[in-house]
Amino acid sequence: MATSRGSSYPPTTSLERPSRTFAARSTAPCGPPGSGSSPSTSAASSPVPSRSRSSPPVPDRPWEPPASLRGIAELDHDRAHRRGYAEAIYCEAKTPAQVRAIAAAVREHGTPTLFTRAAPDHADAVLAELPDARYDAEARLLAWPPTAPEPTGGLVVVAAAGTSDLPVAREALLVATYLGRECELVIDVGVAGLHRVLGRLDLLRRARVVVVVAGMDGALPSVVAGLISAPVVAVPTSVGYGAAFEGLAPLLTMLTSCAPGVAVVNIDNGYGAGHLAAQIAAPV
Repeated sequence: MATSRGSSYPPTTSLERPSRTFAARSTAPCGPPGSGSSPSTSAASSPVPSRSRSSPPVPDRPWEPPASLRGIAELDHDRAHRRGYAEAIYCEAKTPAQVRAIAAAVREHGTPTLFTRAAPDHADAVLAELPDARYDAEARLLAWPPTAPEPTGGLVVVAAAGTSDLPVAREALLVATYLGRECELVIDVGVAGLHRVLGRLDLLRRARVVVVVAGMDGALPSVVAGLISAPVVAVPTSVGYGAAFEGLAPLLTMLTSCAPGVAVVNIDNGYGAGHLAAQIAAPV
């Protein structure tokens, strides 16, 4: 369930740098909008592509961490200027006090930020400093500012093999959404019932990229990659009985996929999958 509190800090800067605009190209929507988002189109008549974009102002002097942050972290506020997407904060193994100090620095600087692998005590720490942040408990992710940017680029479809894979699938979905992509979630289309994934082929074939999240035998990415022309980002999860070895079995299955065009991220790495998918589906 997603929550947000208050609206003390409502910056509108996206986690993604402003999208590139090409005057010569018209991009048709990749599919119907998902969950309140709308497809994005761009069109103009000039034959010369324009790469001009507005960017957040670059600070006059290098940012220096406040005393409360020294010895904890050195935040990379310039990352969006340097590589196009803002830094994310990995909360697992950090104390709530450390996460709160980081959230305070994020608020002071105004940098849009995702907090991943956030347990409830991490979420409380972030919300104490950023009360309007959105918290999705299932995905263990907080987003600040809470409103995702208007989607641009191509459609990202996230397919979860089973309901048990949903936490990782939702993490991928939200990351791609907050990086500015239109996203659709498909649930419970594992290979034990192939008719289920075949029934979603129209949607899968409209996607610019499909993220496939699966545990146990990890066979679903190969099946999907054999049915569509778009690249597949495969995410092994730690779901499964003993011989699945907490995600090692599906990881090896995905790495040895017979179908070409499958990229594999680490076990349970929904953040990495969503980020890669957002980059693949970025406006061109």
